[in-house]
Amino acid sequence: MLKIWGRVNSINVMKVLWCADELGLQYERIDAGMAFGQVTEDWYTAMNPNAKVPTIDDDGFVLWESNAIVRYLAARHGGGLCPADAQVRADADRWMDWQLSTLAPDMGYLFWGLVRNSPAHQDPQAQAAAARSLAGLWGMVDAALAGRGFLAGDGLSMGDIPLGCFVHRWMELPDYPGERPRLEHLQAWYTRLQERPAYRERVMLPLT
Repeated sequence: MLKIWGRVNSINVMKVLWCADELGLQYERIDAGMAFGQVTEDWYTAMNPNAKVPTIDDDGFVLWESNAIVRYLAARHGGGLCPADAQVRADADRWMDWQLSTLAPDMGYLFWGLVRNSPAHQDPQAQAAAARSLAGLWGMVDAALAGRGFLAGDGLSMGDIPLGCFVHRWMELPDYPGERPRLEHLQAWYTRLQERPAYRERVMLPLT
């Protein structure tokens, strides 16, 4: 059976759990990370030398890095999350990479400052700069969603999963340092995601 190590309030674990639930997979989830520990123990770092979550073991195949896990599960189990057409698949891939390289730094700064009260993330000017940057970045997503239901076309794909987790976090960040822009297409996409039971259960959790 598929095993998934990670705590449910980790945004990277959310990606994997949401994907697995969309695919209807049976799995065992084991709490790990932060208060649950385990990730620095020798048996865990033998699987994942980064000492982070998530990590999966799929009948002996061990994999870490959340977006890689989503790609693997989508490709292995079908269900439409991994587009068959090479160009559509590249479209989905592009947004997964963009989430890591471009969106995550500003999102991370605000989350650690506003939710987890990290002393290293309390600079008001840096928070305001991150909020301004995110207005433009989410505007790019909004423009990409014009005329389509999801990021790679009319159906949910693996490309929606990382950004789908992040959009909920962005919408729910408390004490936001500025105004979130009104983005019609982004909001419509977020509403469509909220209609999915797996999204509601795995992603729409209180920010902690």
